[in-house]
Amino acid sequence: MSTDITVPQLPESVSDATVASWTKKKGDSVKRDEVLVELETDKVVLEVPAPADGVLEEILHDEGATVTADTVLGRVSEGASGGGDTGSDAGGTKAVADEGAEDEDSAAEVAGGSADAKAGPAARKLIAEHGLDPAAIEGTGKEGRILKEDVQRHIESGGATKQAEPTKQAEPAKETPAEQPAPSAQPAQAPSAGETAQQAGVSYSQGERPEKRVPMTRLRARIAERLVQATQQTAMLTTFNEVNMKPVMDLRAKYKDQFEKAHDTKLGFMSFFVTAATEALKRFPDINASIDGSDVVYHGYCDVGIAVSSDRGLVVPILRDAETMSMADIEKQIRDFGGRAQAGKIGIEEMTGGTFTITNGGVFGSLVSTPIINMPQSAILGMHKIQERPVAENGEVVIRPMMYLALSYDHRIVDGKDSVQFLVAIKELLEDPARLILDV
Repeated sequence: MSTDITVPQLPESVSDATVASWTKKKGDSVKRDEVLVELETDKVVLEVPAPADGVLEEILHDEGATVTADTVLGRVSEGASGGGDTGSDAGGTKAVADEGAEDEDSAAEVAGGSADAKAGPAARKLIAEHGLDPAAIEGTGKEGRILKEDVQRHIESGGATKQAEPTKQAEPAKETPAEQPAPSAQPAQAPSAGETAQQAGVSYSQGERPEKRVPMTRLRARIAERLVQATQQTAMLTTFNEVNMKPVMDLRAKYKDQFEKAHDTKLGFMSFFVTAATEALKRFPDINASIDGSDVVYHGYCDVGIAVSSDRGLVVPILRDAETMSMADIEKQIRDFGGRAQAGKIGIEEMTGGTFTITNGGVFGSLVSTPIINMPQSAILGMHKIQERPVAENGEVVIRPMMYLALSYDHRIVDGKDSVQFLVAIKELLEDPARLILDV
């Protein structure tokens, strides 16, 4: 008896998906709920599990194929047994980090590992490229599964010690270059040449001029589409200011230990900026509004998007009703978003909507930038690196930890005066953080 492997119902606003990778070959044994195929949409990757125990009898749509909901991807022959690896991971249809593997068996063979390593497809590929011992890598995924981030963390920590060369060397799998974190709500900027070359599978030798052509991922293509749309369909301008971060830094240093003990989360800078931004949004409703056709929609709430980097690119989960959240709640939610973004566990519903966005390029060293509006929102705030600079205070030159702020806004709905005053309001609130508490 054969059972169909079908595309699950896709999230709202997603019309189709691309077959990213099959984790099994035709004739391999499979177990019920074992992940068989990964589907990539514009925003997330979906895992499709095996519907029953048996053998993968047929693959009807290969990698790269475009499919829609309820499309039959392949069939499992129930009760049969095959010579393939049965694996051990279990999971339902869910969003995961983009692992995009194209040849799981070859990658595992090169690494000298097996399904016992419980590594995802992209993790196996990275293990193979660096000749690592899977047993030496700590897995943080479900049931100890080794994720791509676990392998990268192992390499960065100096654990990239190669295991003994296998007797049989398989052809390396083709790879899509890993996407780097972006310092603002725009596509990732190029990392160092050495890092790019290593991740793209291109080696540089003197006298050679290597090239490698790879297709865009669905997420990268969607990012590109939305950025072009934002630049072509809005009258986007950017205004700048700078803020003296010393008062916030002093307050944080004084209370961070007590804050962590009381709320079981660390006190970062983002909660100050989110709180200041929501207060400023109340004062300047045009910046919290959006254009819908010929109408302007004014939002009586602040759903603040926080740009978070992941291996697949930039995602922007939303802090719903941020104006009602405490600083502790903001910090907890942002840290939760960061962890789940790396694991690919943020759902589409958590990235849908939003009335305003904050992006922090400073964590990557950006000193100043012009972030791009996240349509249909009317503005986005860009934070940057805190850097000590000489400034004038009371007629004297002093050294202060300064940060440049950038506000990109849609001039169709936001006047220049309001954009400047909005940024000044944030600056004043941060330079006198007691005003955040007193609401003045």
